[in-house]
Amino acid sequence: MSDIEVHHIVSGKAEGPAMVLSNSLGALPSMWDENLAELEQHFRVIRYDTRGHGSSPVPDGPYTIDNLADDVVALLDRLDIAKAHFVGLSLGGMTGMRLAARNPERVDRMVVLCTGAHLTPSQAWHDRAATVREGGTQAVAEAVVARWYTPAFLDANPDIKAECVQIIGSTPAEGYAGCCEVIAEMDLRDDLPTITAPTLAIAGEDDPATPPPALAEIAENVQDGRLLVVPQSAHLANAEQPATVTPAIIDHLLGEKA
Repeated sequence: MSDIEVHHIVSGKAEGPAMVLSNSLGALPSMWDENLAELEQHFRVIRYDTRGHGSSPVPDGPYTIDNLADDVVALLDRLDIAKAHFVGLSLGGMTGMRLAARNPERVDRMVVLCTGAHLTPSQAWHDRAATVREGGTQAVAEAVVARWYTPAFLDANPDIKAECVQIIGSTPAEGYAGCCEVIAEMDLRDDLPTITAPTLAIAGEDDPATPPPALAEIAENVQDGRLLVVPQSAHLANAEQPATVTPAIIDHLLGEKA
């Protein structure tokens, strides 16, 4: 069990079904801003800062994917929530898959976006961790944002680009590096067939980090999976194409066909 109390925000429909939103590496709960208003009409929405990010503690490493899943279990326990829907993007999706495999009684339905069960080469993640420890998260911020959105979107929205660079650059170096090492060491491929939570896997068609085949692998190997590929979107598909992604999340969590 986790002894880390992650910072969290609860909003939306107080008596609605609970849903947890879990963020990408280097991101804050603001990454869901384009989706939040519609989600709040249907759900009790719980957003949180991953350990090592934002206002959450930055514990000494190393971190593991089980640590991140433990943090969610501890958060649900603090909020007295026995079972919740889980929506996670990238690192958040990895957290959700591990949680759904290990603690199926805590996950109702699940959406994973722009993620993968095993990201290779692992050395690239160790190298990124080393870069951040030496030069801070500012050293990788521009390159990371270039993968979050398509070039056309970034050209049309320089303010969003600048905000995202600032968010990544303000992430504690050890927290970011520790989570890079989670991804480096993580392999959830054997977990996938054990996942019983109905799962919608959403891919950004133009995502260079976790392209559609990574999401297809998830959809094809969980017990009840479905794939949605979103055109004109990169790694933060939820923020780049909310008009497509938000209704798909809602329909899946409410048990309706998208």
